[in-house]
Amino acid sequence: MKELLNKFETKRPEVVFEWKDSETDAEGWVVINSLRGGAAGGGTRMRKGLDKREVESLAKTMEVKFTVSGPPIGGAKSGINFDPNDPRKAGVLQRWYAAVMPLLKYYYGTGGDLNVDEIHEVIPITEDVGIWHPQEGVFTGHYKPTEAQKVNRIGQLRQGVVKVIEDEKFSPSLAKKYTVADMCTGYGVAQAVKHYYTLWGGDVKGKRAVVQGWGNVGAAAGFYLAQLGVKIVGIVSHEGGLISEDGFSLEEIRELVINRNGNKLVSPKMLTFDVVNKKVWDLAFEIFIPAAASRLITREQVDRMIASKVEVFSCGANVPFADPEIFFGPTGLYADQKFSVIPDFIANCGMARVFAYFMESEVKMTDAAIFEDISTIILNALKKTHATNAKNTGIAQASFEAALKQLV
Repeated sequence: MKELLNKFETKRPEVVFEWKDSETDAEGWVVINSLRGGAAGGGTRMRKGLDKREVESLAKTMEVKFTVSGPPIGGAKSGINFDPNDPRKAGVLQRWYAAVMPLLKYYYGTGGDLNVDEIHEVIPITEDVGIWHPQEGVFTGHYKPTEAQKVNRIGQLRQGVVKVIEDEKFSPSLAKKYTVADMCTGYGVAQAVKHYYTLWGGDVKGKRAVVQGWGNVGAAAGFYLAQLGVKIVGIVSHEGGLISEDGFSLEEIRELVINRNGNKLVSPKMLTFDVVNKKVWDLAFEIFIPAAASRLITREQVDRMIASKVEVFSCGANVPFADPEIFFGPTGLYADQKFSVIPDFIANCGMARVFAYFMESEVKMTDAAIFEDISTIILNALKKTHATNAKNTGIAQASFEAALKQLV
């Protein structure tokens, strides 16, 4: 695997687009690792301190992800170095999407990512600059559709991604009108845990979990895990966190999802970040969901979780380990050798899979069909890994090797 990984990591991206904002100090990059299959896809993220290297690593991660989610296209990513809490954010995004519009029209598709919302920012702003849908470039470049096909499938995309969930099985609150885009990635992260225990052995019900991050991915994953009978014992995010060694009930988790302020955890029982971060890694739990920013998990935290008898990571965050390497640095390799790590490109492929699903011909538009498709895709990917590696360690490496053989 090391030789395959090195070859893939060191290959220069085919396209790098660099941008400087005319009105602020914002700067941004689109990195297209390859135009495999005629197109490339990957979301748009924004954070202060982001650099081109991070965008490149995420583009390569997306290329691996497409080997699971489909379609068979290249990986890409957009990244903007700017404070997402700055009141000038909307203007920055407007000028950014105007600049990258030609890519989005013909061969690049994007979506939401860290601090950039799919429904409220990406879709309306890209429409405003002349794009039918932020995935239009993928559909045009890869599928090469007739005009009628383009109208039909982009219609599916426009309707499906923003579809309000009507089935209470998949929504924390029908009254609050959660969309498919809000919940699909976290659903996949939770389903990866469920399928892991089915394939590698054990009962998910009664397991304990800690969730890092309470944005769309972490909160949704926590909700769906609680539905499966998992006890969430800790939530940690940059604004603080919560601990309940006996586990929060499903109703308590539901309330914590519903009561968020944007993507921020809100609770009258909130503990400071320092208090939670000091204690959470030593709790007794079997499941860990990294679902915050990239490169946060340190070797010290891994060791503390090993002592806590952790069994599985389901990676909701891309590149969760605090290593400079794009895929496998020393911390990630160490963790993979000590317990089960379901890699990001399998666990968090839900949004990529939803896009691929709606690009297919005349699909069912029910909540059950959309979410069950995500679950099936993740199950099939884990079955392939299990067929080559039935051990509880080395899962991430075996998964990467299977994917890289399709790309290198």
